[in-house]
Amino acid sequence: MDKNKRKIINDPVYGFIAIPREELYDLIQSPSVQRLRRIKQLGLSNLVYPGAEHTRFSHSIGAMYLMNQALNVLQEKGEDISEEEYSASLQAILLHDVGHAPFSHCLESFFFDSSHEDLSLHFMKDLNLSDIVTDIFSDRYKKRFLHELVSSQVDTDRLDYLTRDSFFTGVSEGVIGTDRILKMFSVHNDELVIDEKGIYSIEKFIISRRLMYWQVYMHKTVVGADCLLQNILKRAKFLAMNNDLLPNKYPITPHLLYFLEKGTRKIEDKEALEHYILLDDTDIWSSIKTWTSHKDKILSLLSNKLMNRNLGHLKIQQNVFSEEDLKQKRQALLKKYNNEFSLQEVEDYFSATNELHNRAYSFDDRKINILYKNGEIKEIYEASDQLDKNFLSKYIRKYYYFEQ
Repeated sequence: MDKNKRKIINDPVYGFIAIPREELYDLIQSPSVQRLRRIKQLGLSNLVYPGAEHTRFSHSIGAMYLMNQALNVLQEKGEDISEEEYSASLQAILLHDVGHAPFSHCLESFFFDSSHEDLSLHFMKDLNLSDIVTDIFSDRYKKRFLHELVSSQVDTDRLDYLTRDSFFTGVSEGVIGTDRILKMFSVHNDELVIDEKGIYSIEKFIISRRLMYWQVYMHKTVVGADCLLQNILKRAKFLAMNNDLLPNKYPITPHLLYFLEKGTRKIEDKEALEHYILLDDTDIWSSIKTWTSHKDKILSLLSNKLMNRNLGHLKIQQNVFSEEDLKQKRQALLKKYNNEFSLQEVEDYFSATNELHNRAYSFDDRKINILYKNGEIKEIYEASDQLDKNFLSKYIRKYYYFEQ
């Protein structure tokens, strides 16, 4: 047993991060959190931004660090936060991503029909934590501002991932005034608010997040790589369900094989959860590497393409692709592959179409409120001379067609 649990982590983004409490060290050492070392924060984005090799683990540590800073700020401003609430808030943010699938959001709906937040809550409960931890995470605790520090439109999760993702991708548009925003946190009527001096930092935060979505999270090549990976696993699942995957000849971990054979599961499936908590990016990559020589031509072809970064082509436009347009594109794909595959196979495994959407701010979510010295509260669109309601409510929707 390690008797010295007050460790210091050297983080490339924030410098030295001290683990403030022993119970946090124990959680960090748990298999649920250590698994996050083997899941990339940005999935396949490193195929576009070579530096994007950081993990969900480093993000979770960073978010814990920012939560510690935020709680200190609020206590200094006179907010009553007990030791138990302080510790529980740190535990909630540390564990907020333990339910993520391999490759993060890319495969979120492949394994379970539940969100990663629901899965995170399940694994939190498995760790026998205080009810305060899960209540803060799921917004059932009496002090609602503690949940807002974990999940809201300006929370410690978003502050870290924007800062961290910008750092590792080299996309400077994502740089935000993290320290400044944290110093501007206050609580008013049990809600997290921003002191009026922080309004310009919040404006920058909102714009930066919007730019990062289009430039990094929804970069067309990243979206194409995601489509390719999803089609590979779709084909592997089809073969597994038809007893044609040949896992003995082409080795595959039992945890991945379980989902390929059983399909998408319910969160109530205890056996599925036991396999899931042992799944990470390495299960997927090792299988794809062996599938490059699989006897199934579709699986081997697609696996080779991803292994060698042959990511196909993705077209984005403002309007939905018509059925006639899709039909023509798929007929052209048939010719490209010399009619080696059927039209249905081309549609299922060599193409994909869907929508991309983004908005700078959600009026359906927790508001970002600005607190003035006279006690007046204004929502960000009322307080800002840059971000009016029309801009903030604008919902950008684009449509893409991917072909390999």
